[in-house]
Amino acid sequence: MNPQRPSPDHRLRRITAIAALLLWGIAVQTHAQAAHPALKLDGTAGSSPAAQIAQALEDPGHALQIEDAARAHAASRFRHALGEGARGEINFGYSQSAWWLALPLQVDAAAPMRWLLEIGYASLDRVEVYTRRSDGGFDRMAAGDLQPFSARPYPHRNLVFPLLLQPGQEQVIYLRVVSAGNLTIPLMLWQPEALARHDQTAYTVLSLYYGMLLALGLYNLLLFMTTRDINFLAYVAFTFAMAVGQASMNGFGNQFMWPDWPGWGNVALPSGMAATGFFGALFTRLFLDTGKGSKLLDRGILACAALFALAALSPLLLPYQMVAILVSVLGIVFSMVAVAGGVWCLRQGHPGARYFLLAWSLLLVGVAVLAMRNLGWLPTNGFTLNAMQIGSALEVLLLSFALADRINVMRREKDLANEAALAAKQEVVEALRDSEQRLEERVAERTRSLENLNQRLRDKERELEHLVRHDPLTGLANRLFLSDRIEHAITRARRNRTSVALLVIDLDGFKQVNDRHGHAAGDELLVQIADRLRECVRETDTVARLGGDEFVVMLENVRPAEDTSGIVEKLVARIRQPVRLANGSVEVSASIGIACCPLHAGNAEELLERADAAMYAAKATGRNCWTMAPENRAA
Repeated sequence: MNPQRPSPDHRLRRITAIAALLLWGIAVQTHAQAAHPALKLDGTAGSSPAAQIAQALEDPGHALQIEDAARAHAASRFRHALGEGARGEINFGYSQSAWWLALPLQVDAAAPMRWLLEIGYASLDRVEVYTRRSDGGFDRMAAGDLQPFSARPYPHRNLVFPLLLQPGQEQVIYLRVVSAGNLTIPLMLWQPEALARHDQTAYTVLSLYYGMLLALGLYNLLLFMTTRDINFLAYVAFTFAMAVGQASMNGFGNQFMWPDWPGWGNVALPSGMAATGFFGALFTRLFLDTGKGSKLLDRGILACAALFALAALSPLLLPYQMVAILVSVLGIVFSMVAVAGGVWCLRQGHPGARYFLLAWSLLLVGVAVLAMRNLGWLPTNGFTLNAMQIGSALEVLLLSFALADRINVMRREKDLANEAALAAKQEVVEALRDSEQRLEERVAERTRSLENLNQRLRDKERELEHLVRHDPLTGLANRLFLSDRIEHAITRARRNRTSVALLVIDLDGFKQVNDRHGHAAGDELLVQIADRLRECVRETDTVARLGGDEFVVMLENVRPAEDTSGIVEKLVARIRQPVRLANGSVEVSASIGIACCPLHAGNAEELLERADAAMYAAKATGRNCWTMAPENRAA
């Protein structure tokens, strides 16, 4: 009996079900891709912000291990750390949970392997970064202000982790972040050279900031020692406390001031800011003289000072998070009290009132912005993250102006009392001033002349130094400079357990060019060959001319067989290409000998000898080729 054929309606329902299943699979795949978008790294940009693609998972019980987090990410349990479509930086506010972050990365085949992951918030207690190994396990790196600075995987004021990414592959970097303070997590992926360039500007700005605080503090300390006015001493204490708090916030303190004191580094931020508020309150009370004016305002300032003093000492007794929140709230409250005092001071015609009011108003804005960012009310970006630092810099500067204005007012009052006595001496003062101005002009002119002369001497010195260490024809390093570079390279290679490769290059057919076209053409050929050698190697490598048609290329941080062979083949092919001279085109080839340290030799002299011998071996085998020196078993 033949089996019964399915009816057309049955076949239609089957086809519909299959199509629906396929559409559902495509939708699930599309959703998974949308849930975990990857950050594409093609190497064209020096840095890439990673907050927009970061996925977050809260771990309230601190129970998850990296394997659990990886499985949770694969199961799409992670959610966008910023929320759908949000901008800015990640900020979880004050949280007692551990937070896991996943950073899916798509590395282009042409992108570099070495990257740096920067978490630009130095006061985090502990950050762990996990990268998957080829065997499926994970490598872990950790940093934070609870450990000594020397234990960090990368020396930087922020928390920076070196990554070795595989080009042409999609991979996920996992982070576990725990902190009793504010959980702000600015994420940035850098190429090492780009971060170095960025740090030049960042460290310069921070140095100027702390230099300004130090200069103002020392200047007003000198004024206190001269005038014995307690206002200046309170201002100095306020300035130095501000420097401590800010140094903890931006990582400057952990790197340079207390790198081996992680216990202090962990509490320096709330304690430093609380001490800043305490001395700021004392300065406000002294400057405004509220004890003789507004009793209500005076009591408010004293209450704020007492609370700030308790907050500065409370890390010894209270949980860190409670202290941090208390300091943030007190900062907003006292800034309002100080602004109210400034308004009262302005109405009373107090000297320096305008500067005082503007200073505390700016600080109030900075403190309020930072506190609301810490509490998660404002997004984290460059302005909100540095609002306190910007406001404090302006405030410290303006308070110095307020003190100066107060001194100027007192001076003007004294001048008015002595105006009659000084009138007779005015002409003498004017004459002295004119004489001083003429003297200053002559001194300035002489100074400019000396500066110009010194500059010319420095230029000549640099020219002589360059001539001593470089070949005058090609501009390459000469034998003296090369020997020095080889010694330093071998020292670094021993310290870093890497290799140094030395390539001795001799041109085949150079004598025929000299004989046929003349020495001028030979010199022109040498210059063009030198340019080609420089084009074929890295900027960190060294190209030298030993004399005649003999060149040397030194390659650092290479693998003897794998790395050098490709570079040598490139050099042989490039040198072989025709060279255009003034009176025609010529062709030369190269015989190259290679020796590596420590594989073939243990010092600079022996390394050069082995490479030179290998070069002659290459010439003996037919020229236009290269030969590796035999391995030195005793090296």
